[in-house]
Amino acid sequence: MATNYLPKADLTSSGRPVFLPNEIECSILSSVDLECDDIPNFPLLKSGLLILTTHRLLWLPDNSSSTSSAAVALPLSFLTHIFSTKKSVKTLFHSPRVRFQASLDPSKSVVMTVVMRGKGDTDAFLAKFWENWRARAWENDVQTQAQGGAVGSSSVSGSGPGSGSGGFYTREGAVRMVGVSGILRKEQEMWESTDKSLQEAFQDLNALMSKAKEMVILAEKMRQKLLSGSNSKSSATNDDEVGSKEEMQDWLLSVGIVSPVTKESAGALYHQQLSRQLADYVRIPLERAGGMINLIDVYCLFNRARGTELISPDDLLRACSLWEKFDVPVMLRKFDSGVMVIQNKSHSDEEALVTNPDTLRTGISASDAAMTLGIAPGMAKEHLLTAESKGLLCRDISPDGFRFYINLFPEINTDDVGVIA
Repeated sequence: MATNYLPKADLTSSGRPVFLPNEIECSILSSVDLECDDIPNFPLLKSGLLILTTHRLLWLPDNSSSTSSAAVALPLSFLTHIFSTKKSVKTLFHSPRVRFQASLDPSKSVVMTVVMRGKGDTDAFLAKFWENWRARAWENDVQTQAQGGAVGSSSVSGSGPGSGSGGFYTREGAVRMVGVSGILRKEQEMWESTDKSLQEAFQDLNALMSKAKEMVILAEKMRQKLLSGSNSKSSATNDDEVGSKEEMQDWLLSVGIVSPVTKESAGALYHQQLSRQLADYVRIPLERAGGMINLIDVYCLFNRARGTELISPDDLLRACSLWEKFDVPVMLRKFDSGVMVIQNKSHSDEEALVTNPDTLRTGISASDAAMTLGIAPGMAKEHLLTAESKGLLCRDISPDGFRFYINLFPEINTDDVGVIA
């Protein structure tokens, strides 16, 4: 098993990797082998998908391959050296290779090889590999967590006034944050830092793009804080406050995707990875919309979440059409009228349409169905027409428009019915 030597990589329901906090996807290569000659029993990791991020090197098995290898991750912090590639006549007849040294065990370092058998820019990947390893983004996360832990433990350790970790003053002479006043001061400093970040972000477009990732992370933290606050103070809030918090949570949830798939990072696998990321993204909107949502609405929501990395309608349609090849819980559906929607595979037309037989006996219009199902009138009309085509409903045409009723004679075959003049 590959997980005996390398950490396991978690995947989403669509096969996309679950990224760490602040982790950004940088490059994707297909048909890649991961080899290690220094370990005799190292598993065969053949023809997989290699994803380079700011924190890790991920290897994902190809769905079409016959191997049962699990997805693995190699943290860039394990790397001790990256070997430079040498151009020779021999390399012209072999697949490009990238060799690096990693410490899988504290007492031993091994040399691993990335064999690129598919199409891809080897030089660009190697340059990005060097850049991410030298940037050491994971150390910034460790420092941030350490600073947060130091603030939390300052009130516990060193209670004496003259101790190095306690007292009312730090070594720099600043007042130490203790008690309720310290918590309030810390909250005030946090909001001042947030306000400063917002002002810097909206100075011009370049500053906004550079601060986009920071704003998404900040929005997610604010959303989590609102969720925790609403759970702890649910008994002391009124309906207006709860409604405003829910609106704020919905707005923060749609702020953006931290690591959107781009043509620059994915290359030839752009539409494939975009399709998987879209399948993960539409899960929450589909739950809110009752299991089905218009393709136009998905295009607006998805582009809003991607920020500056917008996609075209053709890219969206192509990404949705690729779901047939993947094992994802969503699908693209086209009604007879031409309306295209995205729905869950578990969605049932019968359950959505015949939910209230008493209402259907008195007749229902498209607007009534829209209010009942909580969807747009156009989508409601498609539901009613689909139910009519299946023999569940029948229509009545009057000057007021179409009204649909429950079919009381489902055993009658409509193909055998003739029109009597």
